[in-house]
Amino acid sequence: MFENAELGRTIDKLTYEREAPLVRSALLEAQRELADSRLSVVVIVGGVAGAGKSETVDLLLEWMDARGIETHAMREHTDEERERPPMWRFWRALPRQGRMGIFFGAWHAGPILDRVFNRITPLQLDQAIARNVEFERMLHREGVLLVKFWLHLSRIAQKKRLKQLEADPRQSWRVMKRDWKLFKLYDVHRSVAEHVLRRTGTEEAPWTIVEGTDRRYRHLTVARALLDAMRGRLERAKADPPAPEPSPVHLVPHPVNVIQRLDMGLALDPATYRKELHQAQGALGLLSRRLRKAKRSLILVFEGPDAAGKGGAIRRLTAAMDARVYQVISIAAPTDEERAHPYLWRFWRHLPPAGRVSIYDRSWYGRVLVERVEGFARPDQWQRAFEEINAFEEQMVEHGLILVKFWLAITPDEQLRRFQDRQDTPYKQHKITAEDWRNRDRWDAYEAAACDMIEKTGTESAPWVLVEGNNKEWARVKVVKEVVRRVQSALGV
Repeated sequence: MFENAELGRTIDKLTYEREAPLVRSALLEAQRELADSRLSVVVIVGGVAGAGKSETVDLLLEWMDARGIETHAMREHTDEERERPPMWRFWRALPRQGRMGIFFGAWHAGPILDRVFNRITPLQLDQAIARNVEFERMLHREGVLLVKFWLHLSRIAQKKRLKQLEADPRQSWRVMKRDWKLFKLYDVHRSVAEHVLRRTGTEEAPWTIVEGTDRRYRHLTVARALLDAMRGRLERAKADPPAPEPSPVHLVPHPVNVIQRLDMGLALDPATYRKELHQAQGALGLLSRRLRKAKRSLILVFEGPDAAGKGGAIRRLTAAMDARVYQVISIAAPTDEERAHPYLWRFWRHLPPAGRVSIYDRSWYGRVLVERVEGFARPDQWQRAFEEINAFEEQMVEHGLILVKFWLAITPDEQLRRFQDRQDTPYKQHKITAEDWRNRDRWDAYEAAACDMIEKTGTESAPWVLVEGNNKEWARVKVVKEVVRRVQSALGV
């Protein structure tokens, strides 16, 4: 794979001085077009030590408008990053529409180095590769242009380059002990890198391998490749047909489904309710303290029809915990900033640190529920969201986060009764809106979408808990008890 990057290619000074200004001007023009588009660009600069990664990034920042570029050099994980899944640090750094992000190594570097130093097995490397490919395909579908460069040196060229840098007082800081340690494992590093680049070089996100020996050749090759990629993607975006106007969809639930099969007559009498709720809340209070000691995070997701009792159930949970431990996140329509990033960005960035609890009053499932039913998401968007959500939750669980998802169900008649009660009670009137009444007209569509969601995202690691919600007391106790059960199971108590 790297043979063509060991041919000693060079560009003479005259050619470079003639071509560089033209490429620089064209890059600035492409960047101006990018700023007015709905696209973003992620540039990944990886490669061997001494191949000129830093100098290449410096050149791009010099040739382009640095105000529209965010640069990320990610090395060892910070304490904050170690408390979340590995991809959290990258999700947070993704550029918004119209901007560019440059990453040193990015999400490929960690798995490569872990395999070179034998910290992971070949199987674990392939699992990381599969996740990276999945992530990059998602970014591509969300309007992110991925331009990936691998700067290569032969063994002889790398040794010469590292020695030259060390001998130069102005450049010696660039060479670290780890660079020489990696050089001793050059063949292993090369083999692992070849494997990763071959598997992650996809149609959506191909690699450009650049020989790093000659500075002028390296700089002009990278700049031209970036320019060609940006021009091509911007031209395709102009040619794309305009997105259709949102329109509600007609869905009909199957007459026999998981929601219809729930026993909505389940109830608790007041005395039993108070007793069981207090017992469950007491257990939850103790467990929330154990979460902090165990450095485990808890994420609770609540979905269901309007007036299904999500807020009441959440308040019974928070009443059992120290307010410094939990955060309730109410999800509404995305902000302009959130719309300018890939869909799951706003949820990734809210993942709690170790020992904390995040409670979502509605969640990332909005794409396959309200956005699907109301026509705010295109069919291709909500259809692929099932896979993307499952991957998101899988990464949470693999990292040790405890995830519990609730669907609170009520009947149409009970919802109507609660709506009327809210309208007639002054201190409840803020809970009822015209949109709530309008959504009742699409009850069947929402039920069909919910059944589809439960089927496609109820995984072994993150199953749905269906709650019979006609009786508020029953629902609240079931929710608190289930949280207690799942936390106990996760902590082994």
